[in-house]
Amino acid sequence: MSDLGSEELDEEGENDIGEYEGDRNEAGERHGHGRARLPNGDTYEGSYEFGKRHGQGSYRFKNGARYTGEYVRNKKHGQGTFIYPDGSRYEGEWANDQRHGFGVYYYVNNDTYTGEWFAHQRHGQGTYFYAETGSKYVGTWVNGQQEGAAELIHLNHRYQGKFLNKNPVGPGKYVFDVGCEQHGEYRLADMERGEEEEEEELLATVVPKWKATKITELALWTPALPKEPTSTDGPGQEGPGAEGAGEPGEEAQALLEGFEGEMEMRPGDEDADVLREEGREYDQDEFHYDMEEGNINFEEEETRQSDLQD
Repeated sequence: MSDLGSEELDEEGENDIGEYEGDRNEAGERHGHGRARLPNGDTYEGSYEFGKRHGQGSYRFKNGARYTGEYVRNKKHGQGTFIYPDGSRYEGEWANDQRHGFGVYYYVNNDTYTGEWFAHQRHGQGTYFYAETGSKYVGTWVNGQQEGAAELIHLNHRYQGKFLNKNPVGPGKYVFDVGCEQHGEYRLADMERGEEEEEEELLATVVPKWKATKITELALWTPALPKEPTSTDGPGQEGPGAEGAGEPGEEAQALLEGFEGEMEMRPGDEDADVLREEGREYDQDEFHYDMEEGNINFEEEETRQSDLQD
């Protein structure tokens, strides 16, 4: 994976001597602190051990990129910060010249990823923040892709479920700030496509569609068995949570009615590094999931709840 189209240049090889000023050991190897100017125009200042960059150092590439951090035998290894030519940067752990461990990547469009890395890719638990929309993906990553249990947090609601290849799949729910939850399931559906499209393009036309099944109140606590009323209970008193149980409030109904038809779940722009891999600047097309909500008959729901209470 090469973030933002910035390939790291080859650093000094064993046979590349260049210009060097600094400490040496008895064998004449660079050993201790020194400054080097490599034949390709890159520069390095920091610690050496037996002719290898080893310890703390700062490496500047001729294209403007630079790395400041720890080295082990000429490899970036340990804690370090890499600033790319376009101004994006990574701060975190490295292993064998790759982002590996925990780190934060700051993209030029102000998106950020904070979490685990494996072999240069987002892998494990992490949070991706979309600066343009204010949304956040909080969950699992596999080989650079959003995959597994996660939560997609928007400004006034959130989606909780599972993701596969950056798309929501299977059962999940929307949690609205007005105090209700909409449960349902994401199912894959084919988009309309022309006959002229090639076979490999057809594989990318499957999109997730949302099918709602029910609306409930926000689950704020674990339900418990009802208790028998005591003598201290006055007439007409009701237990906590009895009023409106299982039904959305008027404000929630109005909000959810507004979601009838197609819904949009917009985490923000495509991940910045994916776009840059294609050689584009950050003139990003908006990225969203189109979801078709199932029809919800609130009158039937109210009648069912009234029959149950009777």
